[in-house]
Amino acid sequence: MLKLFIGNKNYSSWSMRPWVLMRQTGIPFEEVPVRFDSFDAGSQFKQTLAGLSPTGKVPVLQDGELIIWDTLAIAEYLAEAFPEKTLWPQGVAARARARSICAEMHAGFTALRSHCPQNIEASLPDVGALIWRDQPAVRADVARLMAMWEELLAQQGGPLLFGDFTIADAYFAPVCMRLKTYALPVPPAVADYIERVAALPGVAAWLAQARAEQDFRAFEEPYRLQR
Repeated sequence: MLKLFIGNKNYSSWSMRPWVLMRQTGIPFEEVPVRFDSFDAGSQFKQTLAGLSPTGKVPVLQDGELIIWDTLAIAEYLAEAFPEKTLWPQGVAARARARSICAEMHAGFTALRSHCPQNIEASLPDVGALIWRDQPAVRADVARLMAMWEELLAQQGGPLLFGDFTIADAYFAPVCMRLKTYALPVPPAVADYIERVAALPGVAAWLAQARAEQDFRAFEEPYRLQR
């Protein structure tokens, strides 16, 4: 069976992407949690991943002797291994568009990711308001997301970015959660999309388990001193 090594569900946005993709589409896998204790070289986290991932990061997908340590590579591998799941949209143009926006997420939106780290169990509207006021790069990232999502939702007619659930929705699910946690302003059509994503069974399962972790990691939460 496939093994997926993941970090804390509350904090690990990159782990969330393949987990949600596999859970939502019914791809069987064994979950292997690797708790965030620290990211120092001698940490238990790094020691657990030593010899498994050359980057020492999660997620990691293991299929027998094969190790895949990049989220986009994991998604592509799953799409090839399970063609019946239709993980990418049907149609050449739609697949190219979906790959483009996933690659953009993979490499970009650094201000949003830096200033608004994933924290699913938290509600931080006051922090979000300060970030929105003081960080023009975050506002620019959100503006790009809104333009992207509104265009796709209008073209497809919803309910998700390419109609049915695809890798693209799994890829942006952690972004949806960031926007909710920090209560960043979004237009109504996008707010509705965020709620639809949160209600997907695969996403809802991740959210419930993230909230149940009760594992406060101070180094992941520079904006508050305790839960």
